[in-house]
Amino acid sequence: MALDKEKLASLQIDRGAVPQKSTPWAWIVLLILACVVTTAWFMKRGPAVPVVTTVSAKEIGSNRSSGVLNASGYITARRMATVSSKVTAKVLTVDIEEGMRVQAGQILATLDNQNLMADLALAEAQVQAAIANVKETVALHHEAQLSLKRTKDLVAKGFATEAEQDRAQAQADSLGARIEAQQEQIKVAERNVAVWQQQIQDTFIRAPFEGVIVSKDAQPGEMISPVSAGGGFTRTGIGTLVDMSSLEIEVDVNESYIKRVSQNQRVSANLDAYPDWAIACHVIAIIPTADRQKATVEVRIGLDVQDERILPDMGVKVTFHEDETPRTSVPETAAIYVAPQSVDFSGDDHSLWVVHDGKAEKRAIVAGGRDANGVRVLSGINVGDRVIVQSNAVLEQGMLIEVNP
Repeated sequence: MALDKEKLASLQIDRGAVPQKSTPWAWIVLLILACVVTTAWFMKRGPAVPVVTTVSAKEIGSNRSSGVLNASGYITARRMATVSSKVTAKVLTVDIEEGMRVQAGQILATLDNQNLMADLALAEAQVQAAIANVKETVALHHEAQLSLKRTKDLVAKGFATEAEQDRAQAQADSLGARIEAQQEQIKVAERNVAVWQQQIQDTFIRAPFEGVIVSKDAQPGEMISPVSAGGGFTRTGIGTLVDMSSLEIEVDVNESYIKRVSQNQRVSANLDAYPDWAIACHVIAIIPTADRQKATVEVRIGLDVQDERILPDMGVKVTFHEDETPRTSVPETAAIYVAPQSVDFSGDDHSLWVVHDGKAEKRAIVAGGRDANGVRVLSGINVGDRVIVQSNAVLEQGMLIEVNP
Protein backbone atom coordinates (compact mmCIF):
# COMPACT_ATOMS: atom_id res chain seq x y z
CA MET A 1 0.00 0.00 0.00
CA ALA A 2 1.40 3.35 -1.05
CA LEU A 3 2.17 5.90 1.69
CA ASP A 4 0.57 9.34 1.53
CA LYS A 5 3.55 11.69 1.51
CA GLU A 6 1.49 14.75 2.30
CA LYS A 7 0.13 13.20 5.50
CA LEU A 8 3.60 12.10 6.58
CA ALA A 9 4.93 15.58 6.06
CA SER A 10 2.26 17.03 8.32
CA LEU A 11 3.50 14.87 11.17
CA GLN A 12 7.02 16.35 11.14
CA ILE A 13 8.15 18.79 13.85
CA ASP A 14 9.34 22.17 12.83
CA ARG A 15 12.73 22.55 14.56
CA GLY A 16 13.05 26.24 13.81
CA ALA A 17 9.81 27.28 15.49
CA VAL A 18 10.10 29.17 18.87
CA PRO A 19 8.05 27.52 21.68
CA GLN A 20 5.51 29.69 23.57
CA LYS A 21 6.28 30.32 27.31
CA SER A 22 3.64 29.15 29.81
CA THR A 23 2.14 31.80 32.11
CA PRO A 24 3.66 31.91 35.74
CA TRP A 25 0.34 32.78 37.40
CA ALA A 26 -0.48 29.14 38.07
CA TRP A 27 2.72 28.66 40.04
CA ILE A 28 2.11 31.83 42.05
CA VAL A 29 -1.39 30.66 42.97
CA LEU A 30 -0.08 27.25 44.04
CA LEU A 31 2.61 28.90 46.25
CA ILE A 32 0.03 31.13 47.93
CA LEU A 33 -2.25 28.15 48.60
CA ALA A 34 0.66 26.22 50.15
CA CYS A 35 1.48 29.13 52.52
CA VAL A 36 -2.14 29.44 53.58
CA VAL A 37 -2.44 25.72 54.31
CA THR A 38 0.83 25.68 56.29
CA THR A 39 -0.19 28.71 58.37
CA ALA A 40 -3.58 27.22 59.10
CA TRP A 41 -1.98 23.96 60.21
CA PHE A 42 0.39 25.73 62.62
CA MET A 43 -2.45 27.87 63.99
CA LYS A 44 -4.59 24.83 64.54
CA ARG A 45 -1.74 23.01 66.22
CA GLY A 46 -1.02 25.98 68.56
CA PRO A 47 2.26 27.05 70.09
CA ALA A 48 4.22 24.74 72.36
CA VAL A 49 3.41 25.14 76.07
CA PRO A 50 6.51 25.79 78.17
CA VAL A 51 6.39 23.92 81.50
CA VAL A 52 7.89 25.93 84.33
CA THR A 53 8.95 22.99 86.50
CA THR A 54 9.11 19.23 86.24
CA VAL A 55 10.33 16.74 88.82
CA SER A 56 11.08 13.05 88.66
CA ALA A 57 8.98 10.56 90.58
CA LYS A 58 11.35 9.34 93.27
CA GLU A 59 11.62 6.03 95.03
CA ILE A 60 12.19 6.05 98.77
CA GLY A 61 12.52 3.06 101.07
CA SER A 62 9.48 3.04 103.29
CA ASN A 63 9.70 2.73 107.06
CA ARG A 64 8.07 -0.15 108.85
CA SER A 65 6.08 2.28 110.93
CA SER A 66 3.92 4.90 109.25
CA GLY A 67 3.80 8.59 110.08
CA VAL A 68 1.20 9.61 112.63
CA LEU A 69 1.66 13.38 112.46
CA ASN A 70 3.21 16.02 110.20
CA ALA A 71 4.47 19.42 111.31
CA SER A 72 6.76 22.20 110.17
CA GLY A 73 9.31 24.28 112.03
CA TYR A 74 12.82 25.67 111.95
CA ILE A 75 16.39 24.67 112.72
CA THR A 76 17.55 26.38 115.91
CA ALA A 77 20.81 26.43 117.84
CA ARG A 78 20.72 25.48 121.51
CA ARG A 79 24.04 27.25 122.10
CA MET A 80 24.26 30.61 120.38
CA ALA A 81 25.83 33.76 121.82
CA THR A 82 26.43 37.34 120.81
CA VAL A 83 29.97 37.75 122.13
CA SER A 84 30.50 41.10 123.85
CA SER A 85 32.90 42.73 126.30
CA LYS A 86 32.76 43.29 130.06
CA VAL A 87 33.80 46.94 129.77
CA THR A 88 33.04 49.91 127.56
CA ALA A 89 36.03 50.57 125.33
CA LYS A 90 37.17 51.26 121.79
CA VAL A 91 37.71 48.31 119.46
CA LEU A 92 41.29 47.98 118.21
CA THR A 93 41.17 44.80 116.14
CA VAL A 94 38.51 42.35 114.99
CA ASP A 95 39.91 38.94 114.08
CA ILE A 96 36.76 37.18 112.86
CA GLU A 97 34.80 36.82 109.62
CA GLU A 98 31.47 35.23 108.83
CA GLY A 99 31.78 31.47 108.40
CA MET A 100 35.01 31.20 110.43
CA ARG A 101 35.25 28.26 112.83
CA VAL A 102 36.80 29.22 116.17
CA GLN A 103 37.94 27.27 119.21
CA ALA A 104 36.99 27.89 122.82
CA GLY A 105 39.22 30.63 124.26
CA GLN A 106 40.35 31.93 120.88
CA ILE A 107 40.77 35.73 120.71
CA LEU A 108 38.04 37.28 118.57
CA ALA A 109 38.84 40.96 119.10
CA THR A 110 41.00 43.31 121.19
CA LEU A 111 40.04 46.57 122.90
CA ASP A 112 42.04 49.68 123.73
CA ASN A 113 43.82 49.08 127.08
CA GLN A 114 46.39 51.89 127.30
CA ASN A 115 44.74 53.47 130.35
CA LEU A 116 44.51 50.10 132.02
CA MET A 117 48.20 49.45 131.41
CA ALA A 118 49.02 52.76 133.14
CA ASP A 119 46.85 51.82 136.11
CA LEU A 120 48.55 48.43 136.28
CA ALA A 121 51.98 50.07 136.36
CA LEU A 122 50.82 52.31 139.22
CA ALA A 123 49.52 49.32 141.17
CA GLU A 124 52.77 47.44 140.69
CA ALA A 125 54.71 50.50 141.94
CA GLN A 126 52.49 50.59 145.04
CA VAL A 127 53.41 46.99 145.73
CA GLN A 128 57.11 47.83 145.57
CA ALA A 129 56.58 50.83 147.86
CA ALA A 130 54.74 48.67 150.39
CA ILE A 131 57.57 46.14 150.35
CA ALA A 132 60.12 48.91 150.96
CA ASN A 133 58.09 50.22 153.91
CA VAL A 134 58.08 46.78 155.43
CA LYS A 135 61.86 46.53 155.12
CA GLU A 136 62.26 49.87 156.89
CA THR A 137 59.90 48.89 159.69
CA VAL A 138 61.65 45.55 160.12
CA ALA A 139 64.94 47.37 160.66
CA LEU A 140 63.38 49.68 163.25
CA HIS A 141 61.78 46.72 164.99
CA HIS A 142 65.17 44.98 165.19
CA GLU A 143 66.68 48.08 166.79
CA ALA A 144 63.78 48.25 169.27
CA GLN A 145 64.33 44.63 170.23
CA LEU A 146 68.01 45.35 171.01
CA SER A 147 67.09 48.43 173.03
CA LEU A 148 64.53 46.43 175.01
CA LYS A 149 67.16 43.80 175.80
CA ARG A 150 69.64 46.40 177.05
CA THR A 151 66.96 48.08 179.15
CA LYS A 152 66.07 44.80 180.80
CA ASP A 153 69.76 44.24 181.69
CA LEU A 154 69.98 47.73 183.21
CA VAL A 155 66.80 47.20 185.22
CA ALA A 156 68.21 43.92 186.55
CA LYS A 157 71.37 45.74 187.66
CA GLY A 158 69.36 48.61 189.14
CA PHE A 159 70.57 51.24 186.63
CA ALA A 160 67.16 51.70 184.92
CA THR A 161 63.61 51.90 186.04
CA GLU A 162 60.74 49.60 185.10
CA ALA A 163 59.04 52.53 183.35
CA GLU A 164 61.92 52.74 180.90
CA GLN A 165 61.59 49.00 180.32
CA ASP A 166 57.87 49.35 179.65
CA ARG A 167 58.51 52.12 177.11
CA ALA A 168 61.08 49.97 175.30
CA GLN A 169 58.67 47.05 175.30
CA ALA A 170 55.84 49.18 173.89
CA GLN A 171 58.13 50.53 171.16
CA ALA A 172 59.12 47.02 170.06
CA ASP A 173 55.52 45.77 170.10
CA SER A 174 54.33 48.80 168.11
CA LEU A 175 56.89 48.23 165.40
CA GLY A 176 55.99 44.53 165.28
CA ALA A 177 52.31 45.40 164.76
CA ARG A 178 53.28 47.94 162.11
CA ILE A 179 55.15 45.20 160.23
CA GLU A 180 52.09 42.98 160.23
CA ALA A 181 49.91 45.87 158.96
CA GLN A 182 52.36 46.73 156.21
CA GLN A 183 52.54 43.09 155.15
CA GLU A 184 48.77 43.11 154.79
CA GLN A 185 49.07 46.28 152.74
CA ILE A 186 51.42 44.39 150.43
CA LYS A 187 48.72 41.75 149.95
CA VAL A 188 46.16 44.46 149.21
CA ALA A 189 48.46 46.06 146.66
CA GLU A 190 49.05 42.67 145.05
CA ARG A 191 45.30 42.09 144.86
CA ASN A 192 44.99 45.48 143.22
CA VAL A 193 47.56 44.44 140.64
CA ALA A 194 45.57 41.27 139.97
CA VAL A 195 42.42 43.35 139.44
CA TRP A 196 44.09 45.53 136.84
CA GLN A 197 45.62 42.49 135.17
CA GLN A 198 42.16 40.91 134.92
CA GLN A 199 40.74 44.10 133.44
CA ILE A 200 43.49 44.06 130.85
CA GLN A 201 42.68 40.44 130.05
CA ASP A 202 39.05 41.47 129.61
CA THR A 203 40.12 43.68 126.72
CA PHE A 204 40.88 40.48 124.81
CA ILE A 205 37.45 39.16 123.80
CA ARG A 206 37.56 35.37 123.58
CA ALA A 207 35.20 32.70 122.24
CA PRO A 208 33.19 31.16 125.09
CA PHE A 209 32.84 27.85 123.21
CA GLU A 210 33.73 26.18 119.94
CA GLY A 211 31.55 27.15 117.02
CA VAL A 212 31.09 29.07 113.80
CA ILE A 213 30.82 32.84 113.43
CA VAL A 214 27.54 33.69 111.70
CA SER A 215 27.70 37.49 111.93
CA LYS A 216 30.36 40.15 112.40
CA ASP A 217 28.87 43.14 114.23
CA ALA A 218 31.76 45.52 115.00
CA GLN A 219 34.69 47.14 113.23
CA PRO A 220 37.99 48.63 114.52
CA GLY A 221 37.54 52.14 115.86
CA GLU A 222 33.99 51.65 117.09
CA MET A 223 32.94 51.74 120.72
CA ILE A 224 31.61 48.59 122.34
CA SER A 225 29.71 48.21 125.58
CA PRO A 226 28.02 45.32 127.39
CA VAL A 227 24.92 47.52 127.66
CA SER A 228 23.28 49.74 125.10
CA ALA A 229 24.82 53.15 125.68
CA GLY A 230 25.77 56.09 123.52
CA GLY A 231 23.03 55.57 120.96
CA GLY A 232 23.47 53.72 117.70
CA PHE A 233 27.19 54.42 117.53
CA THR A 234 28.01 52.01 120.37
CA ARG A 235 28.06 48.30 119.56
CA THR A 236 26.82 45.74 122.05
CA GLY A 237 28.64 42.76 120.53
CA ILE A 238 31.58 41.76 118.38
CA GLY A 239 29.80 38.92 116.58
CA THR A 240 27.42 36.01 116.91
CA LEU A 241 28.81 32.53 117.59
CA VAL A 242 26.82 29.34 116.99
CA ASP A 243 27.67 25.86 118.25
CA MET A 244 26.75 23.75 115.22
CA SER A 245 26.75 20.59 117.32
CA SER A 246 23.79 21.97 119.28
CA LEU A 247 21.45 22.37 116.31
CA GLU A 248 17.96 21.00 116.78
CA ILE A 249 14.45 21.44 115.41
CA GLU A 250 11.65 23.39 117.04
CA VAL A 251 8.10 22.77 115.81
CA ASP A 252 4.69 23.89 117.00
CA VAL A 253 2.20 21.04 117.22
CA ASN A 254 -1.51 21.71 117.44
CA GLU A 255 -2.63 20.89 120.96
CA SER A 256 -5.35 18.64 119.52
CA TYR A 257 -2.64 16.28 118.21
CA ILE A 258 -0.02 16.58 120.93
CA LYS A 259 -1.11 13.21 122.33
CA ARG A 260 0.49 11.61 119.26
CA VAL A 261 3.91 12.87 120.32
CA SER A 262 5.98 11.16 123.01
CA GLN A 263 9.46 11.36 124.50
CA ASN A 264 12.24 9.84 122.31
CA GLN A 265 9.73 9.24 119.49
CA ARG A 266 11.28 8.64 116.08
CA VAL A 267 11.00 11.54 113.63
CA SER A 268 12.06 12.04 110.02
CA ALA A 269 12.83 15.57 108.84
CA ASN A 270 13.15 17.12 105.37
CA LEU A 271 14.76 20.52 104.94
CA ASP A 272 13.01 22.88 102.58
CA ALA A 273 16.38 23.40 100.89
CA TYR A 274 16.92 19.63 100.43
CA PRO A 275 13.44 18.08 100.18
CA ASP A 276 14.77 14.72 98.96
CA TRP A 277 17.04 14.26 102.00
CA ALA A 278 15.33 12.44 104.89
CA ILE A 279 17.11 13.14 108.21
CA ALA A 280 16.69 10.76 111.14
CA CYS A 281 15.66 12.55 114.33
CA HIS A 282 14.05 11.95 117.71
CA VAL A 283 11.93 13.92 120.15
CA ILE A 284 14.02 15.58 122.87
CA ALA A 285 11.32 17.25 124.91
CA ILE A 286 7.75 18.46 124.85
CA ILE A 287 7.65 21.92 126.40
CA PRO A 288 5.11 21.67 129.25
CA THR A 289 3.11 24.75 128.29
CA ALA A 290 0.80 25.77 125.47
CA ASP A 291 0.42 28.95 123.47
CA ARG A 292 -3.14 30.08 124.14
CA GLN A 293 -3.21 32.34 121.09
CA LYS A 294 -2.02 29.75 118.58
CA ALA A 295 -3.31 26.69 120.48
CA THR A 296 0.01 24.93 119.93
CA VAL A 297 2.64 23.16 122.02
CA GLU A 298 6.33 23.52 121.26
CA VAL A 299 8.29 20.30 120.64
CA ARG A 300 12.09 20.07 120.56
CA ILE A 301 13.51 17.50 118.12
CA GLY A 302 17.13 16.35 118.14
CA LEU A 303 19.11 15.55 115.00
CA ASP A 304 20.71 12.11 114.86
CA VAL A 305 23.26 13.31 112.28
CA GLN A 306 25.46 16.37 111.89
CA ASP A 307 25.97 17.82 108.44
CA GLU A 308 27.32 21.10 107.08
CA ARG A 309 24.16 21.49 105.00
CA ILE A 310 22.06 21.97 108.13
CA LEU A 311 22.07 25.66 109.03
CA PRO A 312 20.28 27.68 111.72
CA ASP A 313 16.84 29.14 110.86
CA MET A 314 16.33 26.78 107.93
CA GLY A 315 12.74 25.71 107.32
CA VAL A 316 12.01 22.02 107.89
CA LYS A 317 9.09 19.64 107.68
CA VAL A 318 8.93 16.69 110.07
CA THR A 319 6.97 13.46 110.29
CA PHE A 320 6.37 11.80 113.65
CA HIS A 321 6.39 8.00 113.40
CA GLU A 322 4.76 5.34 115.49
CA ASP A 323 6.71 3.58 118.20
CA GLU A 324 9.39 1.17 117.07
CA THR A 325 8.03 -2.31 116.28
CA PRO A 326 9.98 -5.57 116.56
CA ARG A 327 11.99 -6.47 113.47
CA THR A 328 10.63 -9.22 111.26
CA SER A 329 11.95 -11.11 108.28
CA VAL A 330 9.64 -9.24 105.89
CA PRO A 331 11.84 -7.14 103.59
CA GLU A 332 11.32 -3.41 103.39
CA THR A 333 9.38 -2.17 100.38
CA ALA A 334 9.93 1.04 98.45
CA ALA A 335 7.41 3.76 97.73
CA ILE A 336 7.08 6.26 94.87
CA TYR A 337 6.69 9.89 95.89
CA VAL A 338 5.81 13.02 93.92
CA ALA A 339 5.52 16.69 94.82
CA PRO A 340 2.14 17.52 96.43
CA GLN A 341 1.51 20.47 94.06
CA SER A 342 1.63 18.17 91.03
CA VAL A 343 -1.38 16.08 92.11
CA ASP A 344 -4.97 17.07 91.35
CA PHE A 345 -6.96 16.16 94.47
CA SER A 346 -10.28 17.56 93.24
CA GLY A 347 -13.00 14.94 93.03
CA ASP A 348 -12.86 11.31 94.02
CA ASP A 349 -10.18 10.37 91.45
CA HIS A 350 -6.64 11.72 91.68
CA SER A 351 -4.51 12.51 88.64
CA LEU A 352 -1.38 14.28 87.49
CA TRP A 353 0.37 15.30 84.27
CA VAL A 354 3.57 13.72 83.00
CA VAL A 355 5.84 14.39 80.03
CA HIS A 356 5.80 11.55 77.48
CA ASP A 357 7.60 11.90 74.12
CA GLY A 358 7.46 15.68 74.38
CA LYS A 359 3.71 15.71 74.95
CA ALA A 360 1.49 16.23 77.99
CA GLU A 361 -0.12 13.04 79.21
CA LYS A 362 -2.67 12.88 82.01
CA ARG A 363 -2.34 9.89 84.34
CA ALA A 364 -4.87 8.64 86.85
CA ILE A 365 -3.14 7.59 90.06
CA VAL A 366 -3.95 6.00 93.38
CA ALA A 367 -2.56 8.17 96.19
CA GLY A 368 -1.55 6.50 99.44
CA GLY A 369 -1.24 9.51 101.71
CA ARG A 370 1.13 12.37 102.31
CA ASP A 371 4.20 12.72 104.56
CA ALA A 372 7.46 14.66 104.71
CA ASN A 373 8.64 13.03 101.45
CA GLY A 374 5.60 14.21 99.47
CA VAL A 375 2.55 12.33 98.14
CA ARG A 376 2.92 8.57 98.02
CA VAL A 377 1.69 7.06 94.73
CA LEU A 378 0.53 3.47 94.88
CA SER A 379 -0.10 3.07 91.14
CA GLY A 380 -0.29 5.07 87.93
CA ILE A 381 3.31 6.15 87.39
CA ASN A 382 6.77 4.66 87.46
CA VAL A 383 10.02 5.74 89.08
CA GLY A 384 11.75 8.37 86.95
CA ASP A 385 8.64 9.68 85.17
CA ARG A 386 8.85 13.42 84.63
CA VAL A 387 5.93 14.91 86.52
CA ILE A 388 4.70 18.41 85.64
CA VAL A 389 4.34 20.60 88.72
CA GLN A 390 3.59 23.94 87.02
CA SER A 391 2.57 25.21 83.57
CA ASN A 392 1.93 28.65 82.14
CA ALA A 393 -1.15 27.43 80.22
CA VAL A 394 -3.96 24.92 80.56
CA LEU A 395 -2.71 21.47 79.59
CA GLU A 396 -4.54 19.16 77.22
CA GLN A 397 -4.05 15.50 76.47
CA GLY A 398 -1.40 15.05 73.77
CA MET A 399 -0.42 18.72 73.70
CA LEU A 400 3.15 19.43 72.60
CA ILE A 401 5.11 21.05 75.41
CA GLU A 402 8.51 22.48 76.10
CA VAL A 403 10.35 21.66 79.34
CA ASN A 404 12.46 24.40 80.81
CA PRO A 405 15.94 23.14 81.66
